[in-house]
Amino acid sequence: MPVDFTAIDFETANPSSASACSVGLVKVRDGRVVDRVHWYIRPPFPHNDFSEWNIRIHGITPEMVADAPGWAEHLPALREFAERDVLVAHNAGFDMAVIAKTSEAVGLEVPDFRSLCSLQVARKTYHLDSYRLPVAAMAAGFEDFSHHDALADAEACAAIIVHAAKRHEAEDVDRLAHITRVPFGAIGPVATRERRAEHGPMALQ
Repeated sequence: MPVDFTAIDFETANPSSASACSVGLVKVRDGRVVDRVHWYIRPPFPHNDFSEWNIRIHGITPEMVADAPGWAEHLPALREFAERDVLVAHNAGFDMAVIAKTSEAVGLEVPDFRSLCSLQVARKTYHLDSYRLPVAAMAAGFEDFSHHDALADAEACAAIIVHAAKRHEAEDVDRLAHITRVPFGAIGPVATRERRAEHGPMALQ
């Protein structure tokens, strides 16, 4: 199987995981970027206040998303773009929480996605003083990008996974996860059922 996945990065309006205001998506097929997209998102009430700290980090203001579609419109497009891919993100727990919490905030079922954290993969691949996205991306040969721009961050994340797969001679992301011993994350109903199936019998022993 080839190195196929979708890299994803969110920016949020405030500390709430349900305040998604921007997302970047990068589709990788056979270790190459074949498609990319960026959307502004109007955060749902009551998670739509923009903190000064977040604005300072990513530069997105309330005015920039005032006329943007909400999450209910973006989620189907995200699912169509990502198809059945593993979603890769730097500190993937954050980005998966954004999908889950923003979906819940607008009354949508949390979608099923597996995820792989490029931060954890980088820790098992490089010897660096820091594993922040710009530093890890530089180790992968991806430099001079606009950090905290969602699309640029997703591209940097994709570069880390592609480079790590080559370095570990992994033919796909499942093999890369196995070699680096980085567990997959998961959200959605299927993930919940799998966790119950896995831990239920153990709890009875």
